[in-house]
Amino acid sequence: MSEYELSKKEADSLTAWFDKNKRDLPWRGTGDPYDVWLSEIMLQQTRVEAVKEKFIQFRRELPDIISLSEVSDDRLMKLWEGMGYYSRARNLKKCAGELRDLYGGVLPSSFEELIRLSGIGPYTAGAIASIAYGNPVPAVDGNVLRVLARLFEDATDIRSGRAKKNCGEIICSFYRKNPGLGADYISSFTQALMELGALVCVPNGQPHCEACPWNSVCRAHLNNTAGRIPYRSALKGRRIEERTLLIIRDEDRFLLRKRPESGLLAGLYEFAGYDGFLSRAQIIEETEKLGFSALHIRRLPDSRHIFTHLEWHMHAFEIMVADIDSVPDGLLLTKKELAEFAVPSAFSKYISYYSLKD
Repeated sequence: MSEYELSKKEADSLTAWFDKNKRDLPWRGTGDPYDVWLSEIMLQQTRVEAVKEKFIQFRRELPDIISLSEVSDDRLMKLWEGMGYYSRARNLKKCAGELRDLYGGVLPSSFEELIRLSGIGPYTAGAIASIAYGNPVPAVDGNVLRVLARLFEDATDIRSGRAKKNCGEIICSFYRKNPGLGADYISSFTQALMELGALVCVPNGQPHCEACPWNSVCRAHLNNTAGRIPYRSALKGRRIEERTLLIIRDEDRFLLRKRPESGLLAGLYEFAGYDGFLSRAQIIEETEKLGFSALHIRRLPDSRHIFTHLEWHMHAFEIMVADIDSVPDGLLLTKKELAEFAVPSAFSKYISYYSLKD
């Protein structure tokens, strides 16, 4: 797409459309870079409707970068619960610590400084720099890729690094040729590209071309190719892993173990989990390795959970044991206490089964 150019007239029509049609979102228009950063991280792999309430709760409890840098890991995971991809939350806290130590708890304005921070990649750095500070740098997400691909009827694989590079060059070229743009204009233009992709130039089904400010110049619309563009190569199939969960409990408490500090669901609490489908004899053996003797074993409903490139097929068993006094490397929690901890959504079926959040 690098051979194509955006005109000032096209940009003006887009920002005018945005001014009239933008959604009322809790992080929009506050003037606080913290809100831009936090919302952009939350919105990765998560729907806007799911993020809005979470953002308000998170922002209420952690109103600034310093409070984020000081929150306990367990409380942070609880605030993040339900949004998945928990490494995003850990990187938020790590980055907040860097901002506290290096920048006095303030996000820098330059793309070059932002991208050196933990958990901030090219897109997020561009979003913060352009939306919060009005700097003329690109922020290319999936919405922007799709909008520009259709505008120029470009069939480059949207999953490729080349497509992102080309989109970035188009936006940079526009800024170079229009050096007098103000910060407010740049902020609106960045958000308008994203908003057009979210509301009009949608990814699934036919775009709403009748409502698009660019329908008179969009090549995919004019040539009736919007259903085929952008081109997206097929993803590799998800890997399926079989897992066995042992929900070990006495009359009052449930056992949770903390996962390793790296890898999938790093540092989060889970019911004891094992690779593969264990036999009854293996279940008894693993229970004994944990220091318990099974009084009763009951099969629970199976469950599945889909990650981005992985799918867990889970068999679960309730293991009733005698009163538990203590357990190394784990937690013993009542129903009420368990509700205060962040349990990954992979195990939500079993949380609901026991009505642990009643």
